[in-house]
Amino acid sequence: MRSTHNLSSQSPWPEIAEQIESTLDTHFVIEKIHAIGGGCINETYHLQGREQHYFVKLNKASTLPMFEAEAAGLKEIHNSHTLRVPEPKCWGSNEVHAWLVLEYLELKHLPNPHAEALGVGLANMHRTFSDQFGWFRNNTIGSTLQKNDRSSEWIPFWRQHRLGYQLQLAQINGYKGRLQTQGERLMADLDVFFTGTRINACLLHGDLWSGNYSFDAAGRPVLFDPAVYYGDRETDLAMTELFGGFPAQFYASYQDAYPLEAGYHTRKTLYNLYHVLNHLNLFGSGYLRQAEQMMDKLLAEIK
Repeated sequence: MRSTHNLSSQSPWPEIAEQIESTLDTHFVIEKIHAIGGGCINETYHLQGREQHYFVKLNKASTLPMFEAEAAGLKEIHNSHTLRVPEPKCWGSNEVHAWLVLEYLELKHLPNPHAEALGVGLANMHRTFSDQFGWFRNNTIGSTLQKNDRSSEWIPFWRQHRLGYQLQLAQINGYKGRLQTQGERLMADLDVFFTGTRINACLLHGDLWSGNYSFDAAGRPVLFDPAVYYGDRETDLAMTELFGGFPAQFYASYQDAYPLEAGYHTRKTLYNLYHVLNHLNLFGSGYLRQAEQMMDKLLAEIK
């Protein structure tokens, strides 16, 4: 659903236009602003000048670090020379608002065969390696802080900065008892799930559900809204299965290009538990039973 946004003296648009001009060294006068639906965290807009188009994310001033991290993540993926992402143009804030200005792309979902290119592209992106897990800065998963302190070992990283952190937030939010007891048991035995498995620190999108990819006008796959860090590539694949799944052609082409190791079908539950716990912390108790069931399934694997 689109609607026209009216400029006012209280709006951030004059400052955004000025920053576009100064950062991109171009003359820019706003002609149209259309609100774009679909986001649950940020307001999003199509900003239009004369033959100039930008995609703008808008939020409160305190969210500027989130936008700075998103811009850095998009650049990280772009520098892998694998999958296309919208180019960050500029970002900033005033006393009320923070914003991120991106390249505007005409996106559309295409028939399933186009998902083959997405699978191959993601496999290639996952071959961008680091010597450490994590990233050079923290970012967000949804609106939750995602800690990316660098580590030479994957299991301690996942235990402390993914499951452990979400369980701490859950306790603060009042989810105690069985959830915490099961979580402690699970974190104590994480090594069981990685026996005989070598984990590389791969470039990850970090929030790869079906709402965060599409295709450009030429049919090329495009990723957006990343929560980038370096970690086990299976975490990206697992999340593609969490909310409805991707087309079968995507999985087949990925598997052909970069086959998954044995044990993935168990570990994907472990990796998706992070996202379900995050949804519990963001959206409430509707996700509690799902998190507990996932923990039960994982603990049943521990002999």
